[in-house]
Amino acid sequence: MDFRAIGMGLLFAFIWSSAFTSARIIVADAPPFAISAIRFAIAGIIGVAIARALGQTWHLTRDQWRATLIFGLCQNALYLGLNFLAMTTVEASLASIVASTMPLIVAFIGWAILRERLRPMAAFGLALGFAGVVIIMGARMGTGVDLLGLAYCVIGAIALAVATLMVRGASSGGNMMMIVGLQMFVGAAVLFVASLIFETWVFNWNARMLTALTYTILAPGLLATWIWFALVARIGAVKAATFHFLNPFFGVAVAAVILGEDLRMMDVIGVVIIAAGILAVQLSKQSNTPK
Repeated sequence: MDFRAIGMGLLFAFIWSSAFTSARIIVADAPPFAISAIRFAIAGIIGVAIARALGQTWHLTRDQWRATLIFGLCQNALYLGLNFLAMTTVEASLASIVASTMPLIVAFIGWAILRERLRPMAAFGLALGFAGVVIIMGARMGTGVDLLGLAYCVIGAIALAVATLMVRGASSGGNMMMIVGLQMFVGAAVLFVASLIFETWVFNWNARMLTALTYTILAPGLLATWIWFALVARIGAVKAATFHFLNPFFGVAVAAVILGEDLRMMDVIGVVIIAAGILAVQLSKQSNTPK
């Protein structure tokens, strides 16, 4: 892993984690599914336009189309759509902590469903990471947490884990920016239908919301997704996923600075334990990867 990859990983982790704070700002003034559909449609148009300007094509391979559709459904429609919905009742810091457990969920799915053998360090990391989640959730329950909103976050994290398992197919064969743009349209279409069914379209357009929406479209939406695909293509999914251990730190810190959310001692302890668990799982995978 060279310095460029490290820089890409750090930038990805920060931008990705900041999306929870910007989402919290947006959904205060707009229905979550509707604004997400608008966001993805705009991001898709920008992404495809940039891809065409770079000479990329939408004539993808079968594996790329399959991965793009699943990634768009799992990451954009389910993970991000449900997180936007959850953000109407759940703090951004808590949502970012739940989402940061994605590498642990990937490892658990590999062991429980795909029958992959867990190395001792990975098993220790899984236990450590979920212990950190229990610590945070135990403390949060005492202060009152919307359980339905929390459930949306958990379902979203599971969907993100599935999307991550598909990223290899989406990042191979080139046309990365085109893939980024096209998978945005998948999320936009699904959430537009969901919004028509479940929501009333009432928007309060203001400078704060529009600034957060613009940032979310350009940074977490396009830039972070492109960085993730490029990072996976550069160093592989296993090493790239190591940077997810920084997400709980950045997510809690940004929410505390921008939104003024309380930074509780048990949150800090839980975040450190979760990060250590994620790092242990990823280091275990790296030690088991052929050189």
